[in-house]
Amino acid sequence: MKRNVGGADRIIRIVGGLVILIVGLMTKSWWGLVGLVPLSTGLIGWCGLYPIFRISTCKAKRPAQTQ
Repeated sequence: MKRNVGGADRIIRIVGGLVILIVGLMTKSWWGLVGLVPLSTGLIGWCGLYPIFRISTCKAKRPAQTQ
């Protein structure tokens, strides 16, 4: 799997996932488990829906230049 989730996107996913999990625990709702999806994609750095829509928020690496 090639990473397709970039820096700012990862931070937003991790923070958002944690917030959803915490709110779910505080309200004792199983809906808090939904927070595992953005949390895991943020930690792993890969989102399964991005390749389908041909999206990547990672910066492209430049090939090494030889002189």
